[in-house]
Amino acid sequence: MRTHIVVHEAFEAPGAFEDWARSRRHSLSISRVYEGDALPASGQDIDLLIVMGGPQQPSTTVEECPHFDAAAEKALISSCIKADKAVIGICLGAQLVGESLGAAWAPSPNTEIGSFPVTLTDAGREHPFLAGFGDSFHTGHWHNDMPGLTDHATVLATSAGCPRQIIAYSRYVYAFQCHMEFTPDCIEALIEHGEKELAALADRPFVQQPDQLRANDYTEMNAMLMTFLDRLAADYTAR
Repeated sequence: MRTHIVVHEAFEAPGAFEDWARSRRHSLSISRVYEGDALPASGQDIDLLIVMGGPQQPSTTVEECPHFDAAAEKALISSCIKADKAVIGICLGAQLVGESLGAAWAPSPNTEIGSFPVTLTDAGREHPFLAGFGDSFHTGHWHNDMPGLTDHATVLATSAGCPRQIIAYSRYVYAFQCHMEFTPDCIEALIEHGEKELAALADRPFVQQPDQLRANDYTEMNAMLMTFLDRLAADYTAR
């Protein structure tokens, strides 16, 4: 499976997404746009596009952040969707996926940083890629915003702090506001970059501080993410 990952910042690493692609011996390419890497011209040579998070918003301009071109990323996402390829957006990437389908992103009711449970909706519990995940499970979070909903979007998971955690836009197009890809290395990089942010948000109900962030066990959610990806890949390949 030809997997391409768009990475916006060095401290927003692909984590378990990259581990999954490499362990399954998929063809893997990465656009590290913060290093000046170009985006693919289209989705023609991609089976699965993964767009990672970042501190930007879909409304961030190239004047504000020269290495982030929201219009170009949305064009790539649209190209993949029109070609019936698989697309997963995470955090900022989730909002860009929604935007590419005409659904405007919005601020989340709460900032969430840390490990908190998400609860599957009825549709989520019935979704074949989430089978056996239970009614709820802990996953990583680091966000202020959330993706928009199209008329045909289905919310698969919510949390106490945000009503849009996992969204299915179609069988192969998903938005993950949560971060199931976090690993200890990912968390360490985010803590280093976000030290001042964490201190400023210390009184928020869904914000954990560095010691707790480091103490969280992310292995179970990583395994669940890989199960989701395995099922998506098998279904996509069997078409």
